[in-house]
Amino acid sequence: MKPHPAQILLGAQAGAFALPVCDHYSGVEARMRKSLQLQADMGAEFGACVFDVTLDCEDGAPVGGEAEHAALVTGLALDAAPEARVAVRVHPVDHASFEADVATIAGQAGRRLCHLMVPKVESVEDVCRAVAAMDAAGATDLPLHVLIESPAAVHRAFDIAAHPRVQSLSFGLMDFVSAHGGAIPAEGMGLAGQFAHPLVLRAKMEIASACHAFGKVPSHNVVTEFKDSAALLTAARKAANELGYTRMWSIHPDQIRPILSAFAPSETAVHTAAEIVERAAAADWAPVSFEGRLHDRASYRFYWQVLERAHQTGRTLPAAVAHWFVPAAPAAH
Repeated sequence: MKPHPAQILLGAQAGAFALPVCDHYSGVEARMRKSLQLQADMGAEFGACVFDVTLDCEDGAPVGGEAEHAALVTGLALDAAPEARVAVRVHPVDHASFEADVATIAGQAGRRLCHLMVPKVESVEDVCRAVAAMDAAGATDLPLHVLIESPAAVHRAFDIAAHPRVQSLSFGLMDFVSAHGGAIPAEGMGLAGQFAHPLVLRAKMEIASACHAFGKVPSHNVVTEFKDSAALLTAARKAANELGYTRMWSIHPDQIRPILSAFAPSETAVHTAAEIVERAAAADWAPVSFEGRLHDRASYRFYWQVLERAHQTGRTLPAAVAHWFVPAAPAAH
């Protein structure tokens, strides 16, 4: 059997692994349950898990009820379907409930989580503290996602992204703007201003660049204007096509499909990628010509990533390449 393209086309810094392009957050019990059901329904519709569900303790837990909320999300994670991709956002490392959050959630449900999200990470030391807590809870293989929310954290983004347990960096727009003490106007948090204000734009670019330097996934901030789907689609396309983000937050079910659409390659791009990769495989990955252009492994890697993105966003793949995305059958004993 010939090697799989993912085995052949190694070496891309930004291609270390793939995550669903949408990360959907909810913190109220009824909404968390609905989010998990929606993930299952859309997985059946698209033939792939097209978004993660992150159960939220930071904003979801009532003050004084942190332990009860941690127990609730732990139960939801344990009860989720085996194929579900469910994560949890815990409290920041300097919060009084952080250690208890991790001990309960990672300790009891770590094997069921796709990752743990830690907000307000300021330094590599914060990452190490989070990893130590996860390891102490027995979740030694659980990936860590971190939220970058201050100018100092942006300054250290490359060091944070370099940590081997960190899988993704997210940008926290609201806290980043407020951390400037009024130096960035309120428009910097809006749909237009966040792509125009130099300090906000620079922060987004630094985070994306840090992620791509170490093969991690840059996740774009939430858009709070959740009723304006057209504006959300525009913002998501800017994040994907202009700033190098490969993932984005959702806080309302109506945001999920526009995010999938924005991050998905076009039908033309998918068919071009499929034809080039198919020809490359037939040539045992030697250089080939396509429409008057020479292609080799550098471009093969790019077009393979187009196909991966198409699969992650539920696009139908041409039959010639679809077989590479069928899960392998378990070995017989």
